[in-house]
Amino acid sequence: MNRINQSLEQNKKLLSIYFTAGYPNINDTVSIIQELEQNGVDMIEIGLPFSDPLADGPTIQESSTQAIANGMTTSLLFEQLKDIRKTVQIPLIIMGYFNPMMQFGMEKFCQKCHEIGIDGFIIPDLPLYVYENEYKSLFEKYNLKNIFLITPQTSKERITQIDTISDSFIYMVSSASVTGSQSGFGEEQIHYFKHIESLQLNNPQIVGFGIKDNASFTQATAHQKGAIIGSAFIKFLAQNPISHIREFIEKIRN
Repeated sequence: MNRINQSLEQNKKLLSIYFTAGYPNINDTVSIIQELEQNGVDMIEIGLPFSDPLADGPTIQESSTQAIANGMTTSLLFEQLKDIRKTVQIPLIIMGYFNPMMQFGMEKFCQKCHEIGIDGFIIPDLPLYVYENEYKSLFEKYNLKNIFLITPQTSKERITQIDTISDSFIYMVSSASVTGSQSGFGEEQIHYFKHIESLQLNNPQIVGFGIKDNASFTQATAHQKGAIIGSAFIKFLAQNPISHIREFIEKIRN
């Protein structure tokens, strides 16, 4: 069974952390992953830096720009991660945009991900119909889960389509804004969380955008399986050494 699905079967609320590969320093990638697992994170999203990250807010955009300036590339990321499964057991997901993956070659990209132990992808700009018609069989060949995003503006029909074609979890964007621009959740968002819960989808949902502390994590997971933290963690890394990651995670969990 794919590690993502194994993690989703746990009787707990899941905490997933996003960070940008090659940030803050080019060789920090593996150390960050190891520290996150050691401090109780359930899943990790490894951001593949891209020059035009449309869905990301200023914090993640800046981290991506810095990572590229540091020299991070797709090939270097694979080199850094080649032995990651010797020390890390939790699910690892690559989150990135479609262009760098296509430039690398999709079959080659999937093969490399499978070899090093990547469990799935979050690709915000990969259309549902393109995935279904051109890449679904390729991803399945290499046991890679493709995770789709929904927002408060996503129609019930599209949510049903995504639920039907998915087989891990659905990334539930808390609002229509870019990452890192939220500050807690209001009544409208809580209503949205409850509404999606009421649909009783086949795939669990993990909430992203706007989670930064215990209060927002608790709100986001009251009706969904887990939550993803990205911008708040990137800000933490900008100001603290990797060895202090425990402090960040403890503040989310407690």
